[in-house]
Amino acid sequence: MPFPLLPGLRAELVETSRRLHENGWVANHDGNLSVRLKGDRFLITATALSKRDVDDGGLLVVDGKGNVLEGRRKPFSELELHLACYRARPEVDAVLHAHPPVATAFGLVGQGLEPVAMPEIVVSLGARIPAVPRSIPRDPQGVKQVEAHAAELDAFLLCGNGALALGADLNQALLRMELVEHYARILHAARALGPVAPLADADRDKLLEARKKAGLGPRK
Repeated sequence: MPFPLLPGLRAELVETSRRLHENGWVANHDGNLSVRLKGDRFLITATALSKRDVDDGGLLVVDGKGNVLEGRRKPFSELELHLACYRARPEVDAVLHAHPPVATAFGLVGQGLEPVAMPEIVVSLGARIPAVPRSIPRDPQGVKQVEAHAAELDAFLLCGNGALALGADLNQALLRMELVEHYARILHAARALGPVAPLADADRDKLLEARKKAGLGPRK
């Protein structure tokens, strides 16, 4: 018997998957999406499936160890990165992994999106958007690195492997991924014009306080 899910959640995951493709942030079988359910269960997209073609039959329910509880396809190979994010952040209920081109390019050369020079970025994403050192899928050290970054951040780059965005729901995670790519494009263009100065420390701290009051960021 299928596990009961929140009304519309499966449809929302399908729609979000297709939006990743429409936005040009994934190609071929790139990218993966997950949502936390109750009882240590997660709704995820399946492996070897274009995000454009995801439908209800391309979704799985897995447990916290990656075992398939519902669905006929196989989980994606980077599921452990999603599970690491959920372990690090009990308040996070959605994780997106995609390859937005400009942000991914920063990660390919080992650079985070630095400096953070716009107030909107600090309020929405925090004081930094670093790049996690390169690792191969399922590498235990790589999983530990992702878990450590997820404990502190809502979005970050993976060197050679796109970006991860976390959220309280799919919409928030999608908006954060959108902002990561938007800022990557702005930063790339600005650097061609001259040096980019970071926000003053005092201004950054005020924005971080406003972010905290708005209930955004990790709950410590």
